[in-house]
Amino acid sequence: MGVRDELLRLPSLELAPHLLGAHVSSFIGGRLVVVRLTEVEAYGGALDPGSHAYRGKTARNTGLFGPPGTAYVYFTYGMHHCANVVCGPEGTASAVLMRAGEVVSGRETVLTRRGNPKSPEAKLLSGPARLAQGLGLTLEQNTVRFRNVTAGPPGPGLGLENLSVSPTGYLAGPRTGVAGAGGGEEYPYRFWLPGEPSVSPYRKAAARKARDGWD
Repeated sequence: MGVRDELLRLPSLELAPHLLGAHVSSFIGGRLVVVRLTEVEAYGGALDPGSHAYRGKTARNTGLFGPPGTAYVYFTYGMHHCANVVCGPEGTASAVLMRAGEVVSGRETVLTRRGNPKSPEAKLLSGPARLAQGLGLTLEQNTVRFRNVTAGPPGPGLGLENLSVSPTGYLAGPRTGVAGAGGGEEYPYRFWLPGEPSVSPYRKAAARKARDGWD
C-alpha cells in the first residue's frame, strides 16, 4: 500500500489538511480537467451532526459507507452537485468535502461547464457546487474510485494525487453554511490555504428546520 492509500485510510479530520494542494482530475466525455484543491471540509460520519450519515445509512448516502478513496457525490437544493472524498475504514462514513480549487488544466472545459461566468477568474471554482460543476461531476460519479494517475496517462474517471505528506501553513475554522449542530465554533472542520483567492468566504448559516446540513 502506497502513501496515498495510507492517507486515505485516515479519518476525515486527519486527512483534510493532506488534501490541500492535492490535484483532483476528471476525464469525462473525453475532456480532462485538473484542479488543485485550496479548501476542504471534514465530516465525521455517525458522530457528526453535520454529516449526511448522522441519522444512519440511507439509499441516498450509501456511497459514504464505501471504501476509502471513492467519491461520494450528492445532489442538493434541487440544482447543485457536491463531491467528497470518502476516507477512513470502510463503513465509517467519514468523508472530506471538496470546497474550492483552482484550474490546473482544462480551463476552457471548465468555463463551458460553468456557463462562461462573468465572475473573477479566481472565483471560478469557489464553493463546492462550482467545483463539482467545473469537474463535470454528477450522480454518475457517485461511488467511483479515485485513481492514482501519477504513473500513467489519464483514463476515464477520476484521479487524486499529490497529497501532502506533511501539511503545514493551512488554517482551520467553522464549516460554512452549516446550520444548527455541527456548524458552530466547536466544529472547526473547514481547512484552507491562506492567501488563495479561490477560497470561499465564511458564511454563517441561517437557522432553518432540520434537514441535511451540508452546503
